[in-house]
Amino acid sequence: MRDVPELVRVSIGTAAILGLEERWLSAEPSTAYLMTYTEGRCTANCAFCPQARESTASQDLLSRVLWPPFKTGEVLKALRGGRSRGLKRICLQVINYPGFLDDVMELLKAIRGVTDLPISLDTPPIGLKALGELLELGVERVCIPIDAATPRIFEAVKGRGVGGPYTWTGHLKALEDALKVFGRGRVTTHLIIGLGETEREAVRLIQDMWNRGILTGLFALTPIPGTRLEDHPPPPLDAYRRIQVARYLIVHGLTRYGDMAFDWEGRIIDFGLEPKRLVELLSSGEAFQTSGCPGCNRPYYNERPSGPLYNYPRPLRGDEIDKEVEALLRMIWRGGAY
Repeated sequence: MRDVPELVRVSIGTAAILGLEERWLSAEPSTAYLMTYTEGRCTANCAFCPQARESTASQDLLSRVLWPPFKTGEVLKALRGGRSRGLKRICLQVINYPGFLDDVMELLKAIRGVTDLPISLDTPPIGLKALGELLELGVERVCIPIDAATPRIFEAVKGRGVGGPYTWTGHLKALEDALKVFGRGRVTTHLIIGLGETEREAVRLIQDMWNRGILTGLFALTPIPGTRLEDHPPPPLDAYRRIQVARYLIVHGLTRYGDMAFDWEGRIIDFGLEPKRLVELLSSGEAFQTSGCPGCNRPYYNERPSGPLYNYPRPLRGDEIDKEVEALLRMIWRGGAY
């Protein structure tokens, strides 16, 4: 019988919430973010990831967030009081290495033994049998991050173009397998904006995933020193906002990719809604908040607290909502739709 891994990585914000670190937080995570620990690097070689096989970035990083290792027993003890600390979910991020699935299974058993918080698992592609075992162990949602909007970009940042083990078709099959086990609405994927996609390509993927029953969480490319994309710029905020709004409208059944219009460069120029209706739908500010599993806010995963904020980790103030909506309308107006 395999033992529970001795160490597990914990995002620095989560560590502060759990009392494992003393940190002042301007925005507290509403999910406990954990990550499997391995002494080596991930066997994958994703161009944007500090954990990648050929990356020279610190192994304590995932995106721009620190994930120091802690003794698993200490983390489990702290998780017992997770709900009283305002946590709504646990998310276990999985690094690809030999034996990772065995480690995941043992960690899940140990976590479920100390808390009834819903668990999300972010994993490389795995088979149907393993997915079924994860469901039995109490995983509520599973995420298999496709990250790229098109097969071409996928190959360049996750696949053969960087010597990686992944394929576009392999990820799609894994997502379909996850749907068979977990069902529609319980499977997620990730899309990183800023890898060279057009807005049209990004929105088309979001709609395709939604049609399948898969929720897409949006991320902005964060160039990290030591990764292949360290000199690649983050996405323009205006492009991110348009895709962010399109995603929100799609998953709430308020518009569809086929109802939208794009210019010759693939930029969104019409969401398929009247301006007044669009303003009404965006008036809560929810469209500009972090997207992903319920209860996930990932504070400052893609940006510094000083901004600009790609994903707000909290409800927006009234003045922030006005600013974002007005900026969005100006962008669309320049595009000629309104």
